[in-house]
Amino acid sequence: MTEKPASGELLGIPYNFEKPSLKRLLSAYWQPEEGMLVKKPFGIGYTLNLANWRSWIVLAVVGGLFYQQQRGGDEAEMDDESEPVEVIVD
Repeated sequence: MTEKPASGELLGIPYNFEKPSLKRLLSAYWQPEEGMLVKKPFGIGYTLNLANWRSWIVLAVVGGLFYQQQRGGDEAEMDDESEPVEVIVD
């Protein structure tokens, strides 16, 4: 029986199931010479390279949208608990 490789690419998507070391995990997220996306240190696909300024913009936008969603959800619940609205149909 053949042994399956622990890392490689499948349909152009990288995967790596080797046991991760702490050094490899930390160095995977900080690669100054690479682009915004880098291969994940463990698992399937890509992750953000925190050494790239564009990654920080993506994180700020996602954080802002998450904050807005959480804040907006509270206001919508308060509107539902307000006085009933009368609808007149001719």
